[in-house]
Amino acid sequence: MTTETKRLIRVRTEKGAVFKRHGFGTKPQLSDSWRKPRGQHNKQREQKKAKGNLPKPGFGSPVAVRGMHPSGFFEVLVFTEKDLENLDVKTQAIRISAGVGARKRKVLQEKAAASGIKILNARVIKERVAEEKPAEPAKDATKAKKDAKGAPAKKSASKAEPAKKKGAVEKKPVKAVASKSKSAAKETEKKEEKAAKPKVKESAKAPAKKSAVKTAEKKPAAAAKKSPADKAAPKKKSSSGVKKNE
Repeated sequence: MTTETKRLIRVRTEKGAVFKRHGFGTKPQLSDSWRKPRGQHNKQREQKKAKGNLPKPGFGSPVAVRGMHPSGFFEVLVFTEKDLENLDVKTQAIRISAGVGARKRKVLQEKAAASGIKILNARVIKERVAEEKPAEPAKDATKAKKDAKGAPAKKSASKAEPAKKKGAVEKKPVKAVASKSKSAAKETEKKEEKAAKPKVKESAKAPAKKSAVKTAEKKPAAAAKKSPADKAAPKKKSSSGVKKNE
């Protein structure tokens, strides 16, 4: 952009003429768009003070910069890729239409940037949510990786534990032997007690069996001595009433 065009753009902005419709701001149904006042008693038509200026010759911008963007380029509205053809890169810049979708806008922006055309309304296009959804399995994969990373740590800990156990065994061999000897001594004592107990029982049981045999042998002898006549005979009583000894 040359210095002359910069000067003309600055002159254009310094005028700063703003033409508003009569009654704008007093009635909510009226828009800011300009309408020529035609009322018979309209104060703006009569050019009363503080009622607003009317468009007149002299308010217009210089012809060289009329319709020019403040960046120094003339705008060209773009809808398709064909509109990018036959454009002057030095004097023209594109404005992508608002009706163009994100996918087509991305293609247009890439093609314009490759050809060196200035884009007045370039946007950062975000990826669609549908394309971001498949990222959830990636989270599961990261979790699996974390678990896999955590597993070796556990193994290392388990490896460290046997080392500690080995150290404990090496440090205390005497105690282990002493405990084994004590247990062996206890077992031998128990065996000796068990071996002694059955003998006592047998000795205790043996006389009982013999006494039983003796009583069994004595009974038949006593029964043999007594005759059936003795059994049938009644016992004689003494004069004193005391039974005689048999």
